Amino acid sequence: MSDLVFLPAYRLVQAIREREVTAVEVLEAHLCQIAEHNPRLNAIITLDEASARQRAREADRALARGELWGPLHGLPVTVKDVFETAGMRTTAGYPPLATYVPQRDATVVACLRQAGAIILGKTNVPLLGRGEHTDNPIFGRTNNPWKLECTPGGSSGGSAAAVAAGLSPLDIGSDLGGSIRMPAHFCGIFGLKLTGGRELGKGQIASARPARLPEGWEALREVSSVGPLARSVTDLRLALSVIAGPELAGAQPPPEAQARRPLRQRRIAWTDDLGGFPLSADVRAAMQGLACKLAEAGCRVERHTSAGFDYDEAWEVAAECVSAIDTLLQPKLTRLYRKARSLIPTAWVAGGPLVRGLVKGAGLNPRRMAGAFERRAAIIDSIERFLGDWDAWLCPVFPQAAYTHRKSSVPLEVAGQKLTPLIAAVACNVVFNMTGHPVAVVPIGLSAEGLPIGVQIVGRRWHEMELLDVAEQVAEVTGGYRRPPGY
Repeated sequence: MSDLVFLPAYRLVQAIREREVTAVEVLEAHLCQIAEHNPRLNAIITLDEASARQRAREADRALARGELWGPLHGLPVTVKDVFETAGMRTTAGYPPLATYVPQRDATVVACLRQAGAIILGKTNVPLLGRGEHTDNPIFGRTNNPWKLECTPGGSSGGSAAAVAAGLSPLDIGSDLGGSIRMPAHFCGIFGLKLTGGRELGKGQIASARPARLPEGWEALREVSSVGPLARSVTDLRLALSVIAGPELAGAQPPPEAQARRPLRQRRIAWTDDLGGFPLSADVRAAMQGLACKLAEAGCRVERHTSAGFDYDEAWEVAAECVSAIDTLLQPKLTRLYRKARSLIPTAWVAGGPLVRGLVKGAGLNPRRMAGAFERRAAIIDSIERFLGDWDAWLCPVFPQAAYTHRKSSVPLEVAGQKLTPLIAAVACNVVFNMTGHPVAVVPIGLSAEGLPIGVQIVGRRWHEMELLDVAEQVAEVTGGYRRPPGY
């Protein structure tokens, strides 16, 4: 059974469809894996065995009648516990929602059901889905399957841990500042942050109160994104076709332009230097090793430390945008306090561009935000021009491999520098939330401690399928997913 739960999602769907195995058998295999390993991981926090078993039986009966529900027929999947699921508890890790059972599905959940998937359960998140660690007052902490003493990251940490450990073949996460990418990197799986602006976030719980964007601030909608976590690029592609639906087809080049070019015809830029931000020796070696492997495969590879923009400016603008969103979601008193803090002169704010941006964005000042949106547009243009000459840009996901569980105030030490986990998390990721570029994460190796290391693969806006072609070729060079020891 353990071999069955580690098959990629596309292979499981194929096996069910071709009657090599039943949907019931696939489900029971995953339930056994969950029973054995989830108590130590705490990745899945809501499990609907009864409904899943009933749906699996219905899937098998439908196939016997010659009916195919869709491209995910009979596949058990999990969903991050910020997305509403009709008839299944959805908490976002927030105590007032501990018993909340929605009456409707979030957009992405509805897409999964329409494609024939079976919603098996929900995966753990930080409080209200915000944080670099996956821990909350209702369900507690999620552990990394590669090393239980380490974090799986956040905020899609439960999603990544479940997929890596064979508890689920596919999960849907969300990403405001690396929340899909960092957990994929820490847990050794694949992840995809879609282009910002795809309207797939309806039914996602991100705060205790609804928020309305001021007129003219629509650019902030592109900062947050959703996307799948899986064990192969093919699974990412399959999930993308399901959750993006007809919208995807209209945003892609014609089919003849999508033919996959061989790696020797690819032009790939890479960097292990994001604005001078520190990286561990393991991450730096993995990035350099990947560049060498791609070059040996005939790919044109060049090191570029930027894509035509200034990192300090990009970090500040990105932090302004994220801080503005977060402040809009806060209660009135919190908003007032943050606005008061933002009145501090910028020159007095210590901590660099990320901290300055967080303080400025919290002020929700229309003039300042208008300037941030103009600077954002210029940075997007710079990256788009850069990617006009390259098929993709490879960047680090995080300064190091997974680290031990700790409070957010306890710093990491990377290359002789101390970093808070929050700053370390957003520094490598948040720029691409601000610009809205799609990013795939592919595992590329292990650290000296035997923990996974991934790479961000950045592509042009609205060109996810082209991006996934490159990601698949990178995975072929690196070997892709590895099963964690003991699973």
